[in-house]
Amino acid sequence: MSVEESIRQAIVGELQRQAEVGDGRLMVEETETGVILNGPVDLDELIMVVVGSVAGGP
Repeated sequence: MSVEESIRQAIVGELQRQAEVGDGRLMVEETETGVILNGPVDLDELIMVVVGSVAGGP
């Protein structure tokens, strides 16, 4: 898997996780070319996931 694909999966996975554990204000819809977001995103958590995926973390 390429670095880009790893980062893409990490971003989408984290956004979906935030939507699932949040208060229902974030909705995430994955499309063929990207994602559609509606609601607040915790950027600090998203950044940690991206950095972890680049560093080879889980």
